[in-house]
Amino acid sequence: MAEEMGVEKPGHSLFSRVGSAVFFGLTSVLIVFVNKILLTNLKFPSFLYVGLGQMAATVLVLFTAQKCNIVDFPRCDNSIPRRIFPLPLIYFVNLVSGLGSTQKLNLPMFTVLRRFSIFLTMVFEYLLLGVNVPFATKVSVFLMIFGSFIAAIYDLSFDAYGYFLILINDIFTAANGVYMKKKLDSKDLGKWGLLYYNSLFMIVPATLLAFYTEDTEKVRAYVEAGNMTTSVVLCFLLSSICGFVLNYSLVLCTHYNSALTTTCVGPIKNLVVTYAGMVSSGDYVFQWANFVGVNISVLGSVLYTYVTFRTKSVAKREITIKPTSPKDTQRLLG
Repeated sequence: MAEEMGVEKPGHSLFSRVGSAVFFGLTSVLIVFVNKILLTNLKFPSFLYVGLGQMAATVLVLFTAQKCNIVDFPRCDNSIPRRIFPLPLIYFVNLVSGLGSTQKLNLPMFTVLRRFSIFLTMVFEYLLLGVNVPFATKVSVFLMIFGSFIAAIYDLSFDAYGYFLILINDIFTAANGVYMKKKLDSKDLGKWGLLYYNSLFMIVPATLLAFYTEDTEKVRAYVEAGNMTTSVVLCFLLSSICGFVLNYSLVLCTHYNSALTTTCVGPIKNLVVTYAGMVSSGDYVFQWANFVGVNISVLGSVLYTYVTFRTKSVAKREITIKPTSPKDTQRLLG
């Protein structure tokens, strides 16, 4: 109930609450930079294999955790595919397109263009769940999209394939969020069950796709050329486990804090990725109009966080007394 009201949950120490929020924020930043270093700086040729590594790590960790009674989710039977699909397909396209756009785009543009997913989520939630957001939220989303549009027009490192991937990623991020919410609301498989079976069901199709698209040959050539150094191996392993660690840190942060706190960590993380990415990866080409567009989009994201905070803060203070009968009404009036 405390989480729904938007207030911090009682009974947890300040260290636990702050520590879990910092852990979630650092993990969110870490996975973006690890993937960027692996795919761009170290020139690992296949983002599909990086996705396979993340799915395999998720399945292995959750399978082991279930056997050790650390987490619990339904065991696999004939009903599971019917209960979970099409979520695994959406999850897979979302994962792979996100990794591909990370490889092709510089981090500031990647972060800015990812904000289209907020707009698409807003549209999908309205169409599928009947959720209508406040006007102030719509204004903040407009600023994010307007800034992203300006930044994209003046992007000197424009990559058509990268833009295509990020557009696909935005669409499937929004679809994944909405469908995940529907599945979680049904209390059917639970968060860990969805995460486990999303990865499990897509490992074989992803492996076949890797062979079909010649990604296996690219990786083999990369290894034979002597590029598979210790740094690449460590970065690949770190990327593989970061996907699961990110989800774990999200659960931990939400457990020790309100959902509002967890929501507000995201835009703060994006600020770090946007500005640090301008100087860290070496593929951002500075241009004043592009820089202004990026900052307008950042302003929109800050406003979005503020509006979300204000909306939930006001909502938690609203108390409605609904009489259950005319007699109760008379007692209240009398």
